[in-house]
Amino acid sequence: MTARTKNVKLDAINRKILTITHTRSDISNQELASLVGLSNSACFQRVRSLKEAGYFLSFNTDLDLDRMVEHVLAYVEFTLTENSPRCREKFEAAIEDIVEFMDCVRVTGDSDYVCFTCCSNIQELNKLIDSVSGREELGVRHVTTRIILDRPKWYLGYPLEKLHWLED
Repeated sequence: MTARTKNVKLDAINRKILTITHTRSDISNQELASLVGLSNSACFQRVRSLKEAGYFLSFNTDLDLDRMVEHVLAYVEFTLTENSPRCREKFEAAIEDIVEFMDCVRVTGDSDYVCFTCCSNIQELNKLIDSVSGREELGVRHVTTRIILDRPKWYLGYPLEKLHWLED
């Protein structure tokens, strides 16, 4: 995560810049400036200020894996034997170091964590899960794996236009 280095007021123009660039990170400055009603120079300065303030955490490109590689996508739910801060820290540190776990969220309910993963095949997915659940020090009590069969809708960005913005 980028550290916040300065405060930037999230006025209507900055909100519009964030909303547009959130799902279109490859947009040209000229097109963005036109969409938000600024000169190229003013738009560039605002984007730079937002970056320096830490509002942009990363830039990624969504790839069409089906055309590129053999893969299996799955959600893996982990339930720990103990839900203490020390146990959670150990588990989270282990997951952080495994690139196949692309996302990990702590949740309420029957599971403690849900992780989104991508492996080359089912066998590699099983090895990955066993490498985590087999580590006694991580305290994994139960694992549920949900293999993704199809993606009728995929993450296309946060619905920023529907969320209440925090006031600076």
